[in-house]
Amino acid sequence: MAISTVPVEETLADLRDKKMIVLVDEENEKGEADVCVAAEHVTPQTINFMATHARGLIYLVLTEEKIRELGIPLLGNGRPNPQKRVFGAAIEARRGVTTGISAYDRALTITVAAKDGAGPDDIVMPGHIHPVVAHRGGVLARFGLPEGAMDLAHLAGCRPVAVLCTILREDGGLAQGEDVERFAQQHNLKIVSLSRLMTYRLRTETLVHRVSEGDIVSPHGGKLHAIVYRTDVDSHEHMALVKGRISSRETTTVRVHSQCLTGDVFGSERCDCGDQLRQAMQTIADEGKGVIIYMRQEGRGIGLANKIRAYALQDQGFDTVEANLRLGFKEDLRDYGIGAQILRDLRVARVRLLTNNPQKITGLEGYGVKVVERRPIETPPHAGNIHYLRVKKEKLGHLLTELKPVL
Repeated sequence: MAISTVPVEETLADLRDKKMIVLVDEENEKGEADVCVAAEHVTPQTINFMATHARGLIYLVLTEEKIRELGIPLLGNGRPNPQKRVFGAAIEARRGVTTGISAYDRALTITVAAKDGAGPDDIVMPGHIHPVVAHRGGVLARFGLPEGAMDLAHLAGCRPVAVLCTILREDGGLAQGEDVERFAQQHNLKIVSLSRLMTYRLRTETLVHRVSEGDIVSPHGGKLHAIVYRTDVDSHEHMALVKGRISSRETTTVRVHSQCLTGDVFGSERCDCGDQLRQAMQTIADEGKGVIIYMRQEGRGIGLANKIRAYALQDQGFDTVEANLRLGFKEDLRDYGIGAQILRDLRVARVRLLTNNPQKITGLEGYGVKVVERRPIETPPHAGNIHYLRVKKEKLGHLLTELKPVL
């Protein structure tokens, strides 16, 4: 069951008013939900509420910089891991605490650690507060509750330091779905989701920057103006290929294309990606104007190495969706927020989208791009990709016509 959430703006107002909220990761199978508060607003009553009602682990979300400033060693291999939470050694305030476990002592430890200018002399280890690293870039770099809590605290005008406590049921199990909604209603707490927060950031912040541009000539699109973008949240470089003069007042033909090295460059027959790219470039060349957004989202977002692993599984009889799931990924991890930001930078607001994927339409419109028209971009199937195309149609909902391989 989907959890009812509120707009991000409502939860920011509560955080500014020193209130707690509930932050939920509804995209995760575990569906964890945490009580969240800005660290600078923590009181003994806050800690007591978390321990008594939420019941889970109480932990302090710190930025990588703050962890270093406090001199807290990271557990494990000592490096932030983009795939999972990384905890630091448990801490205690050096002065003013007794056993360290009381609500007062834990609130004091959090207050001391969250202060600007706090350093190793202000804390001792081990202690009773568990720090966790929030990755630089927040939810746009890692889709996790610590990152979401850091973002919310920062967006609320507080220091980017937060406190989370996992919500458990009375029987000790993880609270999910109706349990979370009942908890929030009982305690008059608003619920916000990581996906809402991600959308909010991509719609309200400028995260892409032009780093270089120049002209290229292609046999498929003729002369195109290439613009390379970098983002504030990762090391990827994306490219826009612009044909003709683009006007914000007109509807622009656009193809948002996720990188497929094997198909785009090497002509792999497993997919139709390279064929679609070339067809889109030719369509835009014929019209005399338009934009290709080339996104670094290899293998529907799983990366090149995992894509090749998926190929090996496909050789064993799994289809493209089954292979991704077997590797531990969702069917499609792509997000179109950065693509929408590139279009915004190009002053493209209304698009005629070249796609067979309805999720791409929904994704772009969710970030403020108006899709005025969808144009299909189908290429003749062949024996090498017919099964792949049928899976895209049947399992991923791509809008493809009758699929018969060209002999």
